[in-house]
Amino acid sequence: MGGVVLCLDKSAIILAVGMQGGFTEDKGLLKLENKPLLEYVFDAVEGFVDEIIVVTGSQEQADGYAEFTSSNVRFVVEASGGLLDAAIAGFGAAEGKYSLLLPFDAPFVSGDVILLLFDCCIGKSAVIPRTPDCEAETMQAVYDTKRALEAAKKALEADQASLEGMICKLKGVRYMSTMVIEQLDPDMRTFFTVNTPLDLKKAAVMLKPKKHR
Repeated sequence: MGGVVLCLDKSAIILAVGMQGGFTEDKGLLKLENKPLLEYVFDAVEGFVDEIIVVTGSQEQADGYAEFTSSNVRFVVEASGGLLDAAIAGFGAAEGKYSLLLPFDAPFVSGDVILLLFDCCIGKSAVIPRTPDCEAETMQAVYDTKRALEAAKKALEADQASLEGMICKLKGVRYMSTMVIEQLDPDMRTFFTVNTPLDLKKAAVMLKPKKHR
C-alpha cells in the first residue's frame, strides 16, 4: 500500500454548560428552522468522529437532549457550571486520542475545518485557531485528550480556572491562523455562535441558500 493510513481515534466534546446569553430557556433546545440548535452541532460532527460526548450542567438537561440524539452520543453531568470543569469532565470521559472541543451553540461548524484540525494535531498537544489579533478560538480546537486533561487539572489547581489557563499549561501547541481556515470557510460561519435572540434570527437567515445573480 502506498502512503500512510491514519487510523486515529477521534472524540467530539460538546460543552453545554452556562453561556445561556439572553435566553430564558435552554439554548440547546432552541428551535432553528424546527430543529434543536444542539442537533445542528451533532449533525456537523457525526461523520468525522468516533464518539460524541455532551457535558451538561444537570441530568435534567441531559435527559432533554437525549430525546433527539443517537446511540453514538454519551452524556456527562458536571454541575459546577464552569467551562474548565466541564472540559475536564469531557476529556476524562473521552476515549479518543484526540478530542474536538465545541460549544453547543455553534450551528454551522465546518466539516472541512474539523478534518484540518484533526490532521494538524498529530504529534501536537493541541491545534487552536487564532485570529490575526491573537485571539485564540479555544472552543473550536482539537486537543490531545490525555495532555489536555492533565493541563486542565494543573490549571484548576493553580487557580487558573479557564480554558486559557489550560492552554498555558500545554506544551507543543500549534496555532492555526484563521486566515488559513478562511480558505475552507470563506464566511467563517464555523465560528458563529448563537448568543442572543438576534443571533438566532441571523442563523435562520444564514440557513437560507444564497441567491445568485
